[in-house]
Amino acid sequence: MTARILIIAGSDSGGGAGIQADIKTVTMLGGHAMTAITTITAQNTLGVQAVHTVPTDIVLAQIDAVVSDIGVDAVKIGMIGSAQTANAVADRLTSLTSLFSRKGGSSDWTPAFAGEQGGAGRHHQARIPIIFDPVMIATSGSVLANPATIAAFARLMRIATLVTPNLPELAALGGEAAVRALGPAVLIKGGHGEGAQITDRLVTDAGETRWTNPRIETRHAHGTGCTLASGIATGLAQGMPLDAAIERAIAFVRAALAHAPGLGAGHGPMGHALGVSPFDQLKDRQCPA
Repeated sequence: MTARILIIAGSDSGGGAGIQADIKTVTMLGGHAMTAITTITAQNTLGVQAVHTVPTDIVLAQIDAVVSDIGVDAVKIGMIGSAQTANAVADRLTSLTSLFSRKGGSSDWTPAFAGEQGGAGRHHQARIPIIFDPVMIATSGSVLANPATIAAFARLMRIATLVTPNLPELAALGGEAAVRALGPAVLIKGGHGEGAQITDRLVTDAGETRWTNPRIETRHAHGTGCTLASGIATGLAQGMPLDAAIERAIAFVRAALAHAPGLGAGHGPMGHALGVSPFDQLKDRQCPA
């Protein structure tokens, strides 16, 4: 079965970050992307011009619609929109186990938890993987979460499998110890650090794992955090161990940075298609005439 990833995040009209980056990432890594849109932004490579927050009941309705029919193997949370939505989403995701007791439309549908794909009729009671990217500020510098919303992030961190802050976000959340005290593993992204090397650190109950890579110098890096978190969620949904899912996601982000199409006058989008047309590369999979 194709891994099913529910993305709860905002829309980026420029296509570089948000659900647009999430969908492209999940698709390129072999999963099926579904969305619950929390905010609609008017933005381009130069910045965010306007933000419309989707009403909380509509966000929840989107979640319920896909969970009750298609099923979910992992959840990625990005820009959440408001404190009210953050708290409501935390409540809804906490109850996913009971929601999954309903079968979907097909006879072989089965809920999958913690990245497992079960056989027909098997119901896994482990917790579904939840990746929380605590989005606060866009690459352009635009503020995407107010203080009340950031305060509500604690609810989401308590139910998350992994939280993926960059260095400024980690500081705003109170530091590594404060995040870990809420329970999740934390992947501290090093892109905002100085130097020619970037080190990303995964901290779990079992210890620390590091990935160090040369910095790719480019202004076309809009959406790196969204892409990384969705890549990790896809790997977990496919049954990969956490460290392997992170390693693949980092490699995909780096490849997408290297293939950025150079669009826009500011912080441009990455090249999620890696410079190729997948359809043209897979002509043998076309439908017969």
